[in-house]
Amino acid sequence: MKRAPWRPFLLSGGSVLAKLTFDPQQLPIDAIAGEPAVAPERLTPAWLRQRFAGPAPLWAAERRERVLPEREDRAPTPASVLVPLIQRPHGLTLLLTQRTAHLTDHPGQISFPGGRAEAYDADAVDTALRESEEEIGLARRHVEVIGSMPPYLTGTGYCVTPVVGLIAPPFEVAADPSEVEAIFEVPLAFLMDGANHQRLSMEFGGGRRSFYAMPYEGYYIWGATAGMLRNLFHFLRAE
Repeated sequence: MKRAPWRPFLLSGGSVLAKLTFDPQQLPIDAIAGEPAVAPERLTPAWLRQRFAGPAPLWAAERRERVLPEREDRAPTPASVLVPLIQRPHGLTLLLTQRTAHLTDHPGQISFPGGRAEAYDADAVDTALRESEEEIGLARRHVEVIGSMPPYLTGTGYCVTPVVGLIAPPFEVAADPSEVEAIFEVPLAFLMDGANHQRLSMEFGGGRRSFYAMPYEGYYIWGATAGMLRNLFHFLRAE
């Protein structure tokens, strides 16, 4: 699979105030997180349903991202994403998208399907399901919502609620070309292994910023998406 091309990352809505002028894939790796992988028996639909339905275990979320100076004076924008876990015969996979290059926020990056909340959405789950229908044509009837993760504050000023859902094939998806360039799946076991979690950092926006990356074949999963996956990893590993 070819490596996804690098595209600048716009940092502000409405107009371009700043761009990342480097390719994050060229940054040196500071460290590998390296925690043991989530046990295979925990990466099954039955176990995941039980974990989300049961009493919450003790676990610590990743430190929130620092909001960029251009957005410090704004209230966070509510948003939701769907964390779609596909029940394949060989094990669960995670469906992800690559955003198109012209979007204002996070262009060209790997992300969960989702977006900002609208006034007519009933709740965070409704936002995630609606946005998934709009972006990738995933009908909500195929999604078994099993729970949500704590909101994640991005550096670009979004307060994102990750909604976790199980999806049993067959189902159909079709990318909205105005928002999504590609749809692909990654084995959940790969993402839930600390040996595949890279820690990187850069000087930007008035200070040093750190982030995780989880490269998979030709796709570079990093930033907010990798941060939310780290929280899922911690949640599933917790005793």
